[in-house]
Amino acid sequence: MSLIALGINHKTASLAVREKVAFADHELGQVMAEVKDTIKGAEVALLSTCNRVEFYISDEGQSAEDLKAALLAWLKSKKELDQELDEAVYCHQGNDAVDHLMKVASGLDSMVLGEPQILGQLKACYQKAKRAGTVEQVMERLFQKTFSAAKRVRHETDIGSNPVSVAYAAVSLARHIFADFSKLTVLFVGAGETIELAARHLQQSGVSSMVMANRTLANAQRLAREFEGKAVGLEGIPHYLAQADIVISSTGSMLPIIGKGMVEAAVKERRRKSMFMVDLAVPRDIESSVANLDDVYLYTVDDLEGVIQENLQARQEAAQEAKVILQEFVEDFEKWHAGRRKHDTVRELHQMLNEVAEAELERVKAQLKNGGDVDEALEHFTHRLTKKFLHQPMVWLREDDDEWDRHQITRQLFQLDKSSDDE
Repeated sequence: MSLIALGINHKTASLAVREKVAFADHELGQVMAEVKDTIKGAEVALLSTCNRVEFYISDEGQSAEDLKAALLAWLKSKKELDQELDEAVYCHQGNDAVDHLMKVASGLDSMVLGEPQILGQLKACYQKAKRAGTVEQVMERLFQKTFSAAKRVRHETDIGSNPVSVAYAAVSLARHIFADFSKLTVLFVGAGETIELAARHLQQSGVSSMVMANRTLANAQRLAREFEGKAVGLEGIPHYLAQADIVISSTGSMLPIIGKGMVEAAVKERRRKSMFMVDLAVPRDIESSVANLDDVYLYTVDDLEGVIQENLQARQEAAQEAKVILQEFVEDFEKWHAGRRKHDTVRELHQMLNEVAEAELERVKAQLKNGGDVDEALEHFTHRLTKKFLHQPMVWLREDDDEWDRHQITRQLFQLDKSSDDE
């Protein structure tokens, strides 16, 4: 099967290398078209995220090794990289490429095992390839099978049901308190990676009202722009705390930023509406005594760690179940592909023999038109046709190697050992 999945990811390449190899979202269509022009006749899809850049390429006219060499040469030239890329790149071929793509779609190859975002990113990759005209029959079938496989993994295993990052665990705990996130206001204290990830999870859960509080206002403003929220300094926390249904804090402060009195006043102003608070900082940002207040649910990073470890084990067990499911889809795609190749071979053989016969028939017609003898013309026609039909099989039969029992295969193909009574 001439199919490859070539790329780099968070396991093989540093962030610096991934940044150099990455493609902007707006240029993906143009890049796929360029690769298709470079590797004539190839079907191409390109996935580029913060954690991976992968090309999926199919071309029945070239070997997988030739596809790998051509793509790697193009990519090195495009990104002006050489040894850095050689040390980071991987290439899966044939069924291994199919298996890899399905694992990526199912979250089994992600930095966070089982994360669901990658499936949406792959679907977007497929749609861009369709619009660019770089996906045809083989890749179309492969992506449809991949999406079906990932869907079944999600439905039949617990791969995505248990949070394995503190940000995601915090959001998952919030779901036990709030049924509808669309009307909630969230106050974030801090502007680091954990806060950004928590904001992304909450945005995907339906939260639209966010306040970003940070010591450096510019960093709060950066996050606020990304999530369409409001940016304030730490001095603005008392004012916005009463509006917050959820508070998530993760700063590098050595002293608590939110005290019991501040929260008590906010709860009173909220008229006893529940407040969910998560302190992800070490040392803590929220005074521990806040946990004693009515209508306040306070969790620390230690509370979440136990959930994460337990859930990671559950995801690892689910991943083993998922691999069994994916193997069924890999085998199914392989059968389809093999059947397609057989069909193509029969069609191409039929077309080739028809062309040979048509050419010889035209020769006979011309001979008869010029007054040639019918019997002689037909005899020459039969002789030449037989000779041309058998030329390539005879060349193949005369090959001398240990790979094939050519004589036995030929006798079986043309049924030379079949008795005259076996009709």
